[in-house]
Amino acid sequence: MSDSLRRLLEILDLERIEVNLFRGQNPTDSRRRLFGGQVLAQGLVAALRTVEGRLAHSLHAYFLRPGDPRVPTVFEVDRVRDGGTFATRLVKAIQHGEAILNMSVSFQVDTEGLEHQIEKPAEPREPDGVLYEDEMRSGVEALGFAPPEGDLLFHPPVEIRTPGGLRMFEATSRPPHTSSWVRAKGTLPDDPAIHQCVLAYASDMTLLSNAVNAHPVAVTSPGFQSASLDHAMWFHRPFRVDDWLLYVMDSPVSARSRGFCRGTFFTRDGQLVASCAQEGLIRVRP
Repeated sequence: MSDSLRRLLEILDLERIEVNLFRGQNPTDSRRRLFGGQVLAQGLVAALRTVEGRLAHSLHAYFLRPGDPRVPTVFEVDRVRDGGTFATRLVKAIQHGEAILNMSVSFQVDTEGLEHQIEKPAEPREPDGVLYEDEMRSGVEALGFAPPEGDLLFHPPVEIRTPGGLRMFEATSRPPHTSSWVRAKGTLPDDPAIHQCVLAYASDMTLLSNAVNAHPVAVTSPGFQSASLDHAMWFHRPFRVDDWLLYVMDSPVSARSRGFCRGTFFTRDGQLVASCAQEGLIRVRP
């Protein structure tokens, strides 16, 4: 297991401070705001700590304020409903007395029923491509900065390989869709809840870049701003995130300074195991 994946698991191991109240720590790096995928995954952990015999099948979250990496985050869970098949939880992530994230999570006992799915894309066939952190590092170094040592942005806990690269630092318009191979950097425990939380973390790393791709701007263009506004995720089948998953992403529309993106995760043998959607702020200010 890589050091970065070990650090992520430590961050996801929330401290229980009271019934329905949990405290989460942050990585000791130099970011100005918390990574949204981290708060999303921690919120899912908090909700999972209040249910038994069920796994999450969907979550819907709003990022309300930038998270402060200098202070812990408190997660408050409201046990809305425990039914025979489904259970619902509301999670509020709090810093400095204000909510930075609101999330609803629905859980389900394992049941059988009708099944169908779309086909896995024929390409790319094998896990290969430009490594995410190499692309991030070279983009930052081209600006004359040294990537901070230990920052999970440049030393992520998941390996992401994209044929042709994400090209986030190129101010050229291109089709708003990408396929990336994703897996955790090491073997995870067999607990399926851990795999759900790590995938939730990873799902926020590259999704919004597909909306930016459609426009002749780069993440380093003067005046460019982006931020995740909301994030939804659906878990369809059991999976292991420490084995390769194909993350197929697209952005069907951007309008009114918001980009909308969708993603689906396939196993190597073609099973569609999870889906997600996100809307994010994308704009260029004078």
